[in-house]
Amino acid sequence: MTKLSRAALASIPASIHRPGHDLAGVSTGIVHFGPGAFHRAHQAAAIDRLLDADPRWGIAAVSLRSGGATDALKAQQGLYTLAVIDRDPSMRIVAAHSDAIGPGEGARLATLLADPAVMLATSTVTEKGYCLGGDGTLDFAHPDIVHDRARPAEPASVIGWIVAGLAARREAGTAPFAMLCCDNMTGNGTKLRAACVALAGEWERGLADWIAGEVAFPDSMVDSITPASDAAFLAKVEAELGVTDKAAVQREAFTQWVLQRCELPGAPDLASAGVTITGDVRAYERAKLRVLNGAHSTLAYVGLALGHETVFEAMSDPALAGFVTRLVHQDIAACLGAIEGLDVAAYADAVLDRFRNPAIRHLLSQIAWDGSQKLPYRLLDTVGEALDAGRPVERLGVPIAAWIAFLRRKAEAGETITDPLADVLAAATTSGDPVSAVLALRQVFPSRVAEDGRFEAAVARAFIDIQAGELATPLANGP
Repeated sequence: MTKLSRAALASIPASIHRPGHDLAGVSTGIVHFGPGAFHRAHQAAAIDRLLDADPRWGIAAVSLRSGGATDALKAQQGLYTLAVIDRDPSMRIVAAHSDAIGPGEGARLATLLADPAVMLATSTVTEKGYCLGGDGTLDFAHPDIVHDRARPAEPASVIGWIVAGLAARREAGTAPFAMLCCDNMTGNGTKLRAACVALAGEWERGLADWIAGEVAFPDSMVDSITPASDAAFLAKVEAELGVTDKAAVQREAFTQWVLQRCELPGAPDLASAGVTITGDVRAYERAKLRVLNGAHSTLAYVGLALGHETVFEAMSDPALAGFVTRLVHQDIAACLGAIEGLDVAAYADAVLDRFRNPAIRHLLSQIAWDGSQKLPYRLLDTVGEALDAGRPVERLGVPIAAWIAFLRRKAEAGETITDPLADVLAAATTSGDPVSAVLALRQVFPSRVAEDGRFEAAVARAFIDIQAGELATPLANGP
């Protein structure tokens, strides 16, 4: 069958939205490291709409390790299908990529990074792709960084390439490109700046000082569920389009891209592409952690106790959906306060609506993994603030009790507990007083939470009901 290409666009059904800009008139203004599914479904889709009004911001997709994505983009002249999977599904052809650079094409990448027309570089290479240590700083023992320190002209890491590109701009006397990290790690721009300055300092102190003082590294946050493009999905796209598309991606309708307000001279008008510009990215991160992830964990542990398998199934349970809605609005959102540019109540409603998407199959069992690492940020910070403010914590005790019951079931059945503290948690939850034993774990529970009798009582009451199979009582908690 014919591959997706510019020539093939004319044969695609009219129901598939086509690009609104002249494909031949697009020039490269952005270099992106890591053109995986999330980038293609999220940032590239936003830039694609921007190109309708300003053709200077085509994206050069760069892959340093695997050529799968870049090869597919090259074969399809930068085109691919974005399927939005929701109650009202749709498909569109995205034409944001003006170039693709794969492994072994370092000379082309160096030329692009030095080009004054490129004013923005972005990245989605996952947290491990930045060669950071456990403390969030550059790991000088990482093999790629060892290589880049010794051979700066032939970088192996993303950090090395960013620094090499900026060094070329400084040497030529041209303005630097701004660097936008689009991977979800707290303070991502701050961490990336520090890593680049650290590596540059190994090459030349003046370069490090110039990067620290002249290059923008704004923090950002991104969000949109992007399921894998499996064989069944690609076959569906082929059937809909009548052509093959090896780079097709799918995501939910909801997307969020939040960027720290800063000076980005010569950069595209990202706000017009739907990017939220704010002075407090951390507040958006906190809202996501507590509202979306806190609700997810609640659905996981309580939903599994009720016999549900997926988020959609759990939200189809009226009692559980009602409980989570009250928890989010009356307990979690109440601790967030005002956030610049964000209607917290509307955001909470949007999150809950996302959970009701029948097209997304998100397993509760996977969300339930690594609770000892997730719950302190997703729920316990809210608990601590509620206690400090004198607000009720009865509802907030329910997901913690459900987590303890979940661990106890796993331990008693001899099943694997997926958690770094698995052995400790198994021992605590099968003890004579599992609630007290778990709350005593300072690796998870801060003293101000665990030692407050109000919270311990709330967890203990809910745990007794859950163990007895009487979930109607805790789920009816509160108005």
